Amino acid sequence: MLLVKLDTGFNIEVEFPISPFHKRLFAWLIDMFTLWMYLRLMTAIVDIPMIGWSWQYVVVIIPVFLYFPLLEITLNGQTLGKMALRIKVITEEGGQPSIGQYLIRWLFRMIDFPWWLLAAIVTQVIPWWTLPLLFLGLACVIFTPKSQRVGDLLAGTILIDLKNRTSWEDTVFTEVESTYKPRYPQVMQLSDRDINTLKSIIESVRRKNDYDLALRIGDRIKSKLKMESDQDAIEFLQTLLKDYNYYSTN
Repeated sequence: MLLVKLDTGFNIEVEFPISPFHKRLFAWLIDMFTLWMYLRLMTAIVDIPMIGWSWQYVVVIIPVFLYFPLLEITLNGQTLGKMALRIKVITEEGGQPSIGQYLIRWLFRMIDFPWWLLAAIVTQVIPWWTLPLLFLGLACVIFTPKSQRVGDLLAGTILIDLKNRTSWEDTVFTEVESTYKPRYPQVMQLSDRDINTLKSIIESVRRKNDYDLALRIGDRIKSKLKMESDQDAIEFLQTLLKDYNYYSTN
């Protein structure tokens, strides 16, 4: 499996497994099947005129049009197909993409997957020798070092494989008990990118049992925030995340 090393906000490289092409393809097929089933269901429920535009047609087609950006934004980098194949969109720095980055990926999907171009060639609107442009997105995924399509290159995103990762929800997103006493108020000096990086590091430490990585990250955070701690390195990182949850919700 292809691995990419990303330089995090703490100047530490963390490895992410790049999603293989066949997983991207199957995820896309699942998404296409989902949209097809949705259209079949809606056309059976909603009376859509066969000729011309209507408000019914617009209402039915908008979810199809916005499927990819809405789901990736609301499901933290995943669509239904990506969830099924356990792949996810992240930034090239290892964090969570912004709404703008998700929108860039979506806007350039028409270039990465130009099925409209095939129709134009078949109807002879454009010449046959433009056919290789159909495979532009595929060529980018195959030949770029991080398997990025055009939209990924412009948005600064990559797709990673989550198959072997440990769930973050059991550690990072656990509900903070009402009696919890935070230890490190300095954690709020960290940026959103730093917190996303911290989540990635905890996952990497658990998956690879890399205590040295946790130790190096802990030392860098203490130096950056000018703080001391008597906790074990891994426990220190987890406490930082728990404190961040506490201060963010209180």
